[in-house]
Amino acid sequence: MKTHCNQRTFLFQGQNKRNLVAHFNGGNICSDAGGLLLQQTERLTGIIRRFAGCFTDHRDADLIEHSVEELVAQRVYALALGYEDLNDHDELRTDPLLAVLVGKDDPTGKNRLRDRDKGKALAGKSTLNRLELTPVRANNKSRYKKITVSRHAVDSLFIELFLESYNRPPSEIVLDLDATDDPLHGHQAGRFFHGYYNNYCYLPLYIFCGEHLLCSRLRPSNIDASAGSVKELDRIVCQIRRRWPDVRIVIRCDSGFCREHIMNWCEHNDVDYVLGLAKNQRLKGEIAAQMQQARTMYEQTHQAARVFKDFEYQTLESWSRSRRVVGKAEYLEKGENPRFVVTSLSADKVDARTLYEQRYCARGDMENRIKEQQLWLFADRTSCATMRANQLRLWFSSVAYTLMQALRRLGLKGTELARAQCNTIRLKLLKIGAQVSVTVRKI
Repeated sequence: MKTHCNQRTFLFQGQNKRNLVAHFNGGNICSDAGGLLLQQTERLTGIIRRFAGCFTDHRDADLIEHSVEELVAQRVYALALGYEDLNDHDELRTDPLLAVLVGKDDPTGKNRLRDRDKGKALAGKSTLNRLELTPVRANNKSRYKKITVSRHAVDSLFIELFLESYNRPPSEIVLDLDATDDPLHGHQAGRFFHGYYNNYCYLPLYIFCGEHLLCSRLRPSNIDASAGSVKELDRIVCQIRRRWPDVRIVIRCDSGFCREHIMNWCEHNDVDYVLGLAKNQRLKGEIAAQMQQARTMYEQTHQAARVFKDFEYQTLESWSRSRRVVGKAEYLEKGENPRFVVTSLSADKVDARTLYEQRYCARGDMENRIKEQQLWLFADRTSCATMRANQLRLWFSSVAYTLMQALRRLGLKGTELARAQCNTIRLKLLKIGAQVSVTVRKI
């Protein structure tokens, strides 16, 4: 009989005088050993465990091998480590290190019940997919999809995690609101064409306080950017004030949220606001003298010039009352660049220049947080057919962001990575190669 040989070593073209040899006798090799830091962060905060507590499992406990907490942890850790698709889990289910992060007692999967599952400690894509596709009214009589999630519990959890991150109540917090586009390439429910973004998309609403995510609400795009904002603000502010009754709250948004119902709600609920205001001819007329002054300054110095004006303003029909507006008359190389902000803060508390340059413009950092979640934690992977499933995917991404933000806050404070974005932390800290060895006494 002819001998069959398995090649175990590969010889490549040499490097100078050295041979270049590759072989595969390293054992279980993992590229995500830094994920152990995420596990330690989870043990300190319980973010994933408490998120899993928002689910109700109607499955027969005697017939399952993966608990809800393990399924949720597998999905969240994978997103944090850079694995965006469910398809990735057909390979990840054999990863002993990810099984360790999830909390499996048998990280090699050698004790699985069915022969076809042996060596695969974790759930595959189909099991995780059923987690996402369970309908709202599923129960123990449903055939396959039996794990439901409570929207109200998830919403409350993000606020609770934010409150717990402070050792003592702050004197003031600023809530940033913004909407962004989530491009769609299929025929998902809630899919509409948005003229501003020039594509078919969802229009999710985000609310942040600094780096803390308080709300990520998936919405169809055939609505105003501010739609639903008062409802979200009302529940968030109420939950915060139950814990911190004396905290001053300011909301900050661009002109897409400068609506009468939002300002009116703030004024009746002791919440201040700093909102961008879309320019019009009346507003530009108010700062005409300041714009001419800024132009004169620019012509003398050839440097960008700003002059501010503080005035009272009321629209002809849409506003119920006059409000304080700060106008920025700016002249640049390209010409005039007027901007306006409406606020409930009095001139005694903050002058016009400080209000615009330090209070309002600081909202730009929130856009970095949104980009961070969408680009590096895959919040835009909303390819399911239903809005409910896509909202759950957005929540998975949001929990992964919250976990990474907790790692920054608790584990990286005082280091050069304390302000790094998630992709930088992943590249420099989480993507560490390791050989995983599992024995009776240790891993």
